Amino acid sequence: MHQSRAQTVAAGLGFFSIGLGLAELIAPRLVRQAMGFHCSDSVVRLYGAREIATGVGILIAWKRAPWVWARVAGDALDIASSRSPAGIATLAGVTAVDIATAARLSREENAPPPRRFDYSNRSGFPRPAEEMRGAARAKKERAQGPLSFETTTRV
Repeated sequence: MHQSRAQTVAAGLGFFSIGLGLAELIAPRLVRQAMGFHCSDSVVRLYGAREIATGVGILIAWKRAPWVWARVAGDALDIASSRSPAGIATLAGVTAVDIATAARLSREENAPPPRRFDYSNRSGFPRPAEEMRGAARAKKERAQGPLSFETTTRV
């Protein structure tokens, strides 16, 4: 089955979430300073756990849109925690990608399934097969007259 572009981007966001979450768990002080977060290292570690959870959810879920919307909510929390203009700009860029992907996935996942037509009960003939047997030959005979032996066999 072919994946849409939104599905591919969502998978990338899932891996990005896991990577970012691991960084927040392993080096919370570094992430806090880089993003300008005004919160404790423990809160950054919680943000990391949230990122890992949404990343894994995106990767294993059949419907990815709710998980990408959860990323958008997490991005809003991250923006609210940041005091650095550069950190806010970075988070705003990632949030824009998250919103665009989540909106596209929501449209795709909530679209009605394509209508399928069932032709199994059709023969392709305008009338039942019993009535159609010999109809082509009869039509040809009416148009040309009865066929003689000489016209049907050529030597």
